[in-house]
Order: sequence, then structure tokens, then C-alpha cells
Amino acid sequence: MTEGNFTDYVKIFAESGNGGKGSVHLHREKYIDKGGPDGGDGGRGGHVIVRGNENLWTLIHFKYQKHFKGGHGEHGGSSRSTGADGKDTYLDVPLGTVIRDFETKEILFEITENGEEKLLLEGGKGGLGNWHFRSSTNQTPRYAQPGIPGKDGAFLLELKLLADVGLVGFPNAGKSTLLSVITSAKPKIADYPFTTLKPNLGIVQYRDFQSFVIADIPGIIEGAAEGKGLGHYFLRHIERNSTLLFLVPADANDIAEEYNILLKELREYNPELLDKERLVVISKSDLLDDELKTELKAELDETLEGIPYMFISSVAQQNILELKDRLWKMLNPTTDSTPS
Repeated sequence: MTEGNFTDYVKIFAESGNGGKGSVHLHREKYIDKGGPDGGDGGRGGHVIVRGNENLWTLIHFKYQKHFKGGHGEHGGSSRSTGADGKDTYLDVPLGTVIRDFETKEILFEITENGEEKLLLEGGKGGLGNWHFRSSTNQTPRYAQPGIPGKDGAFLLELKLLADVGLVGFPNAGKSTLLSVITSAKPKIADYPFTTLKPNLGIVQYRDFQSFVIADIPGIIEGAAEGKGLGHYFLRHIERNSTLLFLVPADANDIAEEYNILLKELREYNPELLDKERLVVISKSDLLDDELKTELKAELDETLEGIPYMFISSVAQQNILELKDRLWKMLNPTTDSTPS
């Protein structure tokens, strides 16, 4: 999946099918001149249904088709035959998709499981045929119900990535480089801010054929929680991560201060994000000698207030396996030992 193909926010229009008309028909048969009513019911209009698909990672397919319509129900026939139901229309979405009403922005539902189906718009009911309206005083009713029209509306589809670990950091902190080292993902990497403009997902292959998913969230800037830059678009992807990995480069002016600013942005966006497991990782640590590391450790022990931290270097491959071990244990706290 390339960065240009990642789409996580789309507006669509949907319309369910109309119900078919009930039939007005009187039974006719050889030797029976005046049969009773036998008009059948109209068929139900087609639903519009949203369905989870674990093979999708983006909403790119909605970028080119934005209008969806359920089939109309067929009209009732003679001999009490019911019209066929209209064809249902399915919208396949990646797991982690939130569906909102476009006008009110109200969340209608979320799709989080493969094969999960949610009714977006119900098809119109078919009308009753005249057979239903016979009575002792009206034995040949010559009327039937029309079908109920379908519903329509505009909706927002919003993808929140389902990943185990979310990489959080300022632009140019080395998140994409780390992702490329510990996974098979190939994110765009360059030595300038905002190289990553879309989230990247990678699968970390761990011991004993185990794996977990890590997401490189585009760099957060100060004021992101208020929507500065693309703050809200970036931050929503962190909501579903069970563990947050804060990446701060070793050449930062003040490592603890950068971490606190990132923490502040998450708190202002959604205080519940602070309930997640956290790990602070100092990247580019190959730039540090032993003396500087010792000084930094003493400072971080005091300022991070018990939050675990570690030093790594993606380029020099320092402590990468140890980082995987640490993340695995955070994601699987009930596991007694590290897989061999």
C-alpha cells in the first residue's frame, strides 16, 4: 500500500430500494366467472449494508465511487405471488471504520470485526396485495397498498487504524526509519519534516511465528489537538492502538520536554489516550557516547516519573530486538515468558 493510495476519510451518498406495489387482481379460472381477490404483496426494497473486510486497509475504493443504491422490490402478482425483494447493496470497509451521519456528525456505528454487517439504510417495505383487504362486506376489494419508498442520506466514513502499537513523535523523529527496520513496510523516508503525510502500517514478525501490527502516525506538531496542521486527522488513528511508543530523537534539545508536549497534545485531544500503555524510545542513540547516555539516564529517571524508556538506533540496528521484546511483553502482559 503506497502513501498516495491511503484514504481514510470519505463522504458517500446512499439510497435504499423502494418497496414493490401490492397487486390488485381477481382470481380467474375456467368455469369460475367471479373469483375472489388474489393479488400478491410487493417485494421489499434492497438494503444498503456496511460490511467489515479484513483484507482492506484503506477507503480508496470510495474515492472513485461515491453513490450507492439498493435494488427496487418487484410488484406483487396474481395467485398471491409476492414480488422479488430488491438486491441488497454491500459496502465493504476496512476494520476500524466509523460511519457518521453527514449532517449531524453523529456516530451511527463502527465496524471492528471481519464479516461484521451493519444496516445503513433499510429498504422500503412492499405493499400488501388486495387479498389482504377482503372481508365479509367487501369480498372483491379493488385496491392494494403502494410500496414504501426507500431512504437516502449522506454519510462520512472515517477510518481509525486498528494497530497494536502506535508510533507517536514530532516530524523527523525517525518513525518511518524505525518502521522500515522492524517491519517489511517501505515508508517514504527523507531527512526533512513531514515526509510522512499518511499513516503507514507494518507487521512486526516476532519469535515463534508470532506477529503484531505497528502504525507510523504522521508527525504531531504542537497545537495538533486544536486542529493545527492536520492534527485531528492524525490523532484519531492513535485511539485504537493498545500501546503507544513515543519516539524522541537523541539530538532533541530537551527529550523530556518533547515527550511532555506530545503527551499534552494527546491529553487535549482525548484524555483516555493517557490510559494506554506507554514506552519512550530515544532514537538515533548511536550519536551518544557512554558518558552522555549516563547523564541522560539520570535525567530521564527523574523527569519521566516511572514511564519505561530505552535507547535504540534504527540505522545502527542497536537494541532493535530488545525493543520488539519489550513491545511484545507490553502487548501480552499475561504471557509468562518471551517466545524462544
